[in-house]
Amino acid sequence: MPSTSFNTAIRQQQSILSSLERRTLAWLARHMPGWVNSDHLTALGFAGMILTGASYFLARWDRRMLLAGIFFLAVNWFGDSLDGTLARYRNRLRPRYGFYVDHIVDAFGVLFLVAGLGLSGYMSPGVAMAFLIAYYLLSIELYLATYTVGVFKLSFGIWGPTELRVMLAIGNVVLMSHPHAGIAGHSFLLADAGAIIAIPVIAGFALMGALRNTARLYAEERLS
Repeated sequence: MPSTSFNTAIRQQQSILSSLERRTLAWLARHMPGWVNSDHLTALGFAGMILTGASYFLARWDRRMLLAGIFFLAVNWFGDSLDGTLARYRNRLRPRYGFYVDHIVDAFGVLFLVAGLGLSGYMSPGVAMAFLIAYYLLSIELYLATYTVGVFKLSFGIWGPTELRVMLAIGNVVLMSHPHAGIAGHSFLLADAGAIIAIPVIAGFALMGALRNTARLYAEERLS
């Protein structure tokens, strides 16, 4: 029979909106109808991410779909952020199931979102693919650290998932009227310019985390 033991990792989240977000989620959990459970919220968050990607794709023909994307980002935040809070509030925790499902759903959700961006005409497919690779590298590093080091890092400085959703929503508004950026006399897709800045930052976080955790684990498990 497989073991059901699971070492819960320390969650580190110190982003600029984290305090307000925790209070908001706690309030929502207290007022959530009894028939709503964490699985419903996880599915809702996943649907929100898929529909955000679909909104980007449809924005190729109607830029107003960028506003629909903001709404679906909010739906994603509601479901994805509240599912774990509700489980903790009701003491209905399933640590292994919750961790696995939450993050595999996130992985597929980001795939749909970035694919939608890459097919939208607002971001080049090659840039979208590079961004997705960088995101997955960081995710792999975080999940490996969660298992081996026992720390699940949810934010980097003032930035976390919620702050990134807010930035993406602001970007959607800007893209409606300014899809291109002029740099050194050349015109570029604004989303490409933003992603090209973000990609090395995300990859850098993954590399720094990998080096830091490798050194820590080497020191803790040094062979005599």
